Amino acid sequence: MIGALCVGAIHLPHAALRDAHGFLQFSPTLALALPVWFSWDPLLSYFAAVFLLVLGLSIAIKRAPPQASALDKIILCGPVFIAMPMAVFGTEHYLAPTEVGRAIPAWIPAHTFWVYLVGTCLILGGLSIVLQKYAWLSAGLFGVMLLCFEALMHIPRVVAAPHNRLTWAIAFRDLSFSCGALLFAAMRGQGWRIKGWHQLIAATRIVIGIVLLFFGVEYFLHPELLPGVPLRQLTPNFIPGNLLWGYLTGVVYVVAGTLLLINKNVRLAAASIGLFVLLAVIFFCVPIMVQYGSDIGRGLNVPVDTLLLSGATLCLAGNPTGSVGKSKQETANAGDRTNAAEGQWPEHSRRTYGN
Repeated sequence: MIGALCVGAIHLPHAALRDAHGFLQFSPTLALALPVWFSWDPLLSYFAAVFLLVLGLSIAIKRAPPQASALDKIILCGPVFIAMPMAVFGTEHYLAPTEVGRAIPAWIPAHTFWVYLVGTCLILGGLSIVLQKYAWLSAGLFGVMLLCFEALMHIPRVVAAPHNRLTWAIAFRDLSFSCGALLFAAMRGQGWRIKGWHQLIAATRIVIGIVLLFFGVEYFLHPELLPGVPLRQLTPNFIPGNLLWGYLTGVVYVVAGTLLLINKNVRLAAASIGLFVLLAVIFFCVPIMVQYGSDIGRGLNVPVDTLLLSGATLCLAGNPTGSVGKSKQETANAGDRTNAAEGQWPEHSRRTYGN
């Protein structure tokens, strides 16, 4: 048995590169060590989600400064809500490479290579953010990767089908995810105040505001959609007041999006959206995940996808976006307040958040 496990460990990377899904499911070596009913899909994705969420939250809350309020601690968890979905999506690249590869444009060669490369980068990047080691670099690369997806896949689909509501929603969704990751990277990068990173923060604030306004209008037009991200999933019948929750989501998104666009009460608006979406994950998305537990697309991906929106807006709340255009002293004070909110001390004191 031990010898079989050692052989499996040696050949696992090579087999994963050839056919990860088939190897994980049908390897004779692993079959000697695992029950016949065992399946990596979807167990691996669920394990990654729970493990990284628990680990990331425990690290983030543990490193919060003593003076941090409850809201500050929730904002501090924003990067974790980005990192966990990254790793989960990365595991899906290994478990379903063929299905993921269909999303790549036909003119791009070596689909299988890109599927495994992106999956590996997502897993390693998620771990980097959770463990708070070079988290700013991982988040920045993740944000840039999503912008590449926008240019290579989402925008061409919107142009090809401009009347398709879903293509617009997916494009805006990934754009908001990219903004959240870039916001986190800008805040954690060294010297962001003196190198003009605050201009990037202001731009992402505007983009997220536009995305929220679009989502709000979508919920007014389609209140039957599940609160969070207006894609295909409908609010389940067992949840009372189906349409009411859609209209409520639309109101919250429109109000918060407007505040972000006019640069008023940015921290409160972004934190409120982050908390609202987080509650939507708990009370709306998790029951759907339980209902469709064996189907990753209809089950786990629903709360994970929505949680990423919460993480993006919480990262916006953790940045001194309202300080753009104010005096240098006000900017410094806003940055110091943000540092305390995110488990970090001002520049003249000790840093507590990773690299």
